[in-house]
Amino acid sequence: MGLIDQLNAPPHSKLAVVLGTNASGKSELGLRLANCFGGEIVSADSRQVYRGLDLGSGKVTPQQAGTVPHHLIDVAEVADYYSLAQYQQAAIRAIDAITEAGKLPLLVGGTGLYVSAIVEGYELVDVPPNEVLRAELENLPLAELVERLEKIDPEAARRIDKNNSRRIIRAIEIAAAGFAHSAGRKSSPRYDCLQLGLSWPKEILEKRIEKRLQDRLAGGMIEEVAGLRRQGVSDIRLEKLGLEYRYITRYLRGELGTLDELRLQLGIAIRQFAKEQITWFKRDRRIIWLDTTKDYFSEACGHIRAWREAGERS
Repeated sequence: MGLIDQLNAPPHSKLAVVLGTNASGKSELGLRLANCFGGEIVSADSRQVYRGLDLGSGKVTPQQAGTVPHHLIDVAEVADYYSLAQYQQAAIRAIDAITEAGKLPLLVGGTGLYVSAIVEGYELVDVPPNEVLRAELENLPLAELVERLEKIDPEAARRIDKNNSRRIIRAIEIAAAGFAHSAGRKSSPRYDCLQLGLSWPKEILEKRIEKRLQDRLAGGMIEEVAGLRRQGVSDIRLEKLGLEYRYITRYLRGELGTLDELRLQLGIAIRQFAKEQITWFKRDRRIIWLDTTKDYFSEACGHIRAWREAGERS
């Protein structure tokens, strides 16, 4: 069965989704739910697919994971290009295998596009990277990139985040290969999904972000990036990985003079990214946002039990 045939299959399998912002605690919640319901976790994080991106991407350690199997972590080399279509195909295989084993699959992560690709069942075109075109586009200012996309794929330009140059370049690349970007957004949902969202009031989330950043810096995150550079990962590639990898690379090049400046600039970028995550997820009104002022683990368990029982009655 091909990917499109798989995606066109009628929704039947249950998939629990735990999503949220950076530093929201979604990984910990996913682990607790997996332990409670005998589940396995499929990561929905665009950087955790790469080997060597550990502290910066927030991967759970083997000790934290315990006996809970995790999928779609460490499946590609940092230097390789891992497309959304590759992720979707691998995630579908993992989810279906977990279901066939009689366990509950939990999709856990904060990469909105990854979550939506599975929940909505995007019918994607897998266009390989065009390095020549990318080299040309990466030298253009953002306004020019937007104008170029508007000319060759107006629908993609209308829907895309116009502040995200990486996504704009990818949209141009797809259109240049002869595919309308919008063709990759037709949806054929495959799963019966329960989406549970985790976030915090702004002031609390900012404190959580700052605490996590301090812990990761103290835990060796700068050394992780320095090690990747020694292994031959280019600064250009590290910049493209965003957030921690981008700002630590700049620090190691001397563009951020002090550790305090790194912490300040990186903290601002992470908080901004958390806002973008919320904006993405808030568009989906099916997401149940857990009440973090109460026992949200028990609340999540209640939602999962009710959802599974409703499925058994139908």
